[in-house]
Amino acid sequence: MTRTTFTRVSSSRLRVLLIEDDECLASAVAGLLSDADYAVDVCEDGPSGSKAALSGDYELVILDLMLPRRNGFSVCSDIREAGLSVPIVVLTAKNGDLDEVECLELGADDFVRKPFDSTVLLARVNALMRRHGRGESRILSVGPVTLDPVRRRVTANNVEATLTPREFRLLEYLMERAEHVVQKSELLEQIWGTDFEGDPNVVEVYIGYLRRKLETPTQGLIRTVRGVGYQFTIAR
Repeated sequence: MTRTTFTRVSSSRLRVLLIEDDECLASAVAGLLSDADYAVDVCEDGPSGSKAALSGDYELVILDLMLPRRNGFSVCSDIREAGLSVPIVVLTAKNGDLDEVECLELGADDFVRKPFDSTVLLARVNALMRRHGRGESRILSVGPVTLDPVRRRVTANNVEATLTPREFRLLEYLMERAEHVVQKSELLEQIWGTDFEGDPNVVEVYIGYLRRKLETPTQGLIRTVRGVGYQFTIAR
């Protein structure tokens, strides 16, 4: 198995597995994470990456889709079928929402398109680490709504709600900031990505989806702050 290790200085550093066959990009990402105090191992192809991930030694996996010998979709599937809840960030140069949907359905936690800004990638990695608490599930509960980010389950008033991957990410983002007003532009950037060129009104559309699936006639959960954004709150 080909694996490059960026030596740890402290045993308390979180371990990240980067599966990427582009040597220059892998070196740059590994250097970025190492500078941010993560310990990074790099694998160059699908089989070696899958084997390393299944060892269970990592708090995060960063996974390229187009890998030699076995693609990232298969590696992601291997990890989840083995019952591992380690967070997975997918990197890809491919365009199209279908790839993103497939990755999220297979169990990936985030999706970053190449080329990407290093600060954006690092921010998403840090957010996943906070959310998962080193890979352990941190249940979010606000009023009647409970969200499990690892098992990807949502219940509202003790009834399980079926959400699409995008709806799940939007709800999770709002619940993590419960009682705070989140700007529409922030939701577009964080949920749809900085390269999104579609209609910005897609945010309102997905807020409507969440309302129909979670709210009741007597209990609203997502408040529109006109001209600003949205607030997840149990108060009306």
